Amino acid sequence: MPRPFPKKISQISPVLSQVAQSSHFVFEFGGLASNLRKHLSDRGMDYRFINDNLSLLCCRASLPGSGFATADVIGNYQGVAEKFAHTRTFVQIDLDFYVDTAYRSLKFLEHWMEFISSGTETSANGVSPLRKGYYYKMRYPSEYKCDETRIIKFERDYKRYIEYRFFGLFPISLNSTPVSYEGSTILKATASFHYDRYYSGQSRSINELFRTEGNKEERAESDFAPSLLSGLSSGALFSTGSPFGTLLNPSAASKAFNNDLFDAGTTILSSTQLYNSNFVSSSGDGSTNTTK
Repeated sequence: MPRPFPKKISQISPVLSQVAQSSHFVFEFGGLASNLRKHLSDRGMDYRFINDNLSLLCCRASLPGSGFATADVIGNYQGVAEKFAHTRTFVQIDLDFYVDTAYRSLKFLEHWMEFISSGTETSANGVSPLRKGYYYKMRYPSEYKCDETRIIKFERDYKRYIEYRFFGLFPISLNSTPVSYEGSTILKATASFHYDRYYSGQSRSINELFRTEGNKEERAESDFAPSLLSGLSSGALFSTGSPFGTLLNPSAASKAFNNDLFDAGTTILSSTQLYNSNFVSSSGDGSTNTTK
């Protein structure tokens, strides 16, 4: 092995000065089922609070971790024990929340867990939790799990970041919150969350359209524009399987993007014009029209 060679400060500084800091992140809750949203809304946690304020009140989180469950195989090669991965496993995450004076962040955790075990109250002869004989019956996972929760770790310039999206996330425990007559401190609530899996990288429909999902580098304009033009002219961009399939049905897409729009009597937009946010085209009289 060759010996290490010394490096100058000018070679080391650009690397060690560009390290990420742990204090810039946001945890976004999304994708809650309608029954769960109504359950929380009835208790004072509306959509605005869950999507905006709760993200600010989350004061400590952790980027997800994962591993592999393995199996040992002996006998393929004499005297050699091999190990093969068969299941990917994920580590639960712990979140700390500042408790606001309306106690909504604490209520959010309490009532989400309450909703998970409130199946007893849904039947025709439901039992009130204030009565003796109340028992716990779990709801279906589709009612309390969410697939649109994300943690985004970013830098001060808001341009460099890494994003994780959780699938099947729900709280599994809420730690006891100590209170005391001694010196006052900020009240915090800590909960542990389980999730089925996570996805590293951008995962919204716009990322699928521009093919930047999963931390892929942004494609050059020249690479993307031809495929966009092809999708626009054929109507495939708005097909059922595309990210915009819910905006227009195939018949509407064919009407909007038929060949009549691209005949010789109309102005044909170039790849650059279609790709840019401002569409600039030349009209028949030589003037320029700008559409935003």
